[in-house]
Amino acid sequence: MTDGFINLNKPAEMTSHDAVNIVRKIFGTRKVGHVGTLDPAAVGVLIIAVNRATKFIEYLADCDKTYRAEILFGTATDSGDLEGKIIREENFSMPPAEKLNAALKNFVGQIEQTPPKFSAIKINGRKAYDLARKNVDFEIPRRVVTINRLEILDVAENILTLEIDCSKGTYIRSLAVDIGESLKIPSTLKFLQRTRVGDFFLENSVTVDELKTSGEKFLQPIENCLAHLKIFDLPENRTKAFLDGLPTTIQEDDALVKVYSAGKFLGVGKICAGELCPAKVLRD
Repeated sequence: MTDGFINLNKPAEMTSHDAVNIVRKIFGTRKVGHVGTLDPAAVGVLIIAVNRATKFIEYLADCDKTYRAEILFGTATDSGDLEGKIIREENFSMPPAEKLNAALKNFVGQIEQTPPKFSAIKINGRKAYDLARKNVDFEIPRRVVTINRLEILDVAENILTLEIDCSKGTYIRSLAVDIGESLKIPSTLKFLQRTRVGDFFLENSVTVDELKTSGEKFLQPIENCLAHLKIFDLPENRTKAFLDGLPTTIQEDDALVKVYSAGKFLGVGKICAGELCPAKVLRD
């Protein structure tokens, strides 16, 4: 069976689901999923899981991400990006660097933000963007996210370009709008490129055309994509027990681990209260 993760460089105007369907056709399997949704207008790193790798998506979902974002000042839209309807336009002067830096400092660390109404967040079982398109009145709960770094890359006449390191669940569209509001200038996201998800970097990504030409060449082994997890070597006589879902008594600190036996990757285990319990196993 062909398993693994693909570091796909998603082009603009392709949905994350479109990317999954393309990979399904290339590899001839229905068992394909993605790690973290990337808006259709956004480009860059989209991790695709193939076959048994889909079982391990959850261990990559929590990884931090890096984005390159262009914020357009002077214009606000109902979606927070240029895909939406313009709701406000205003003449302004770009604030000096000192004022921009002072404003950005307020967005570093743990912050609260409200995700856009045009998003895939579920509201009473329905996607928010479906409700928004039907002009249904609803509220999206605020959430706490973490911005680890906000760096100014360029300042143009009406565009501020940033590089952003952030936690999962961060909406860069919301950040773009909130930064504008803090400066009392309408703003919207003009361009978004995801350059990193965990240990997956844009410079090592593959295009759709490359994938169509040499699909299996670009599959990364499951265990190689879980570098953030500690390795645990399981005695060979406990291999079958682990694969059968049975715990093993050990003397180790609590942790989530990659489990190997005789050099072979078996899956992910959870060490808790002196026991190693299987979380996800990789059967032949």
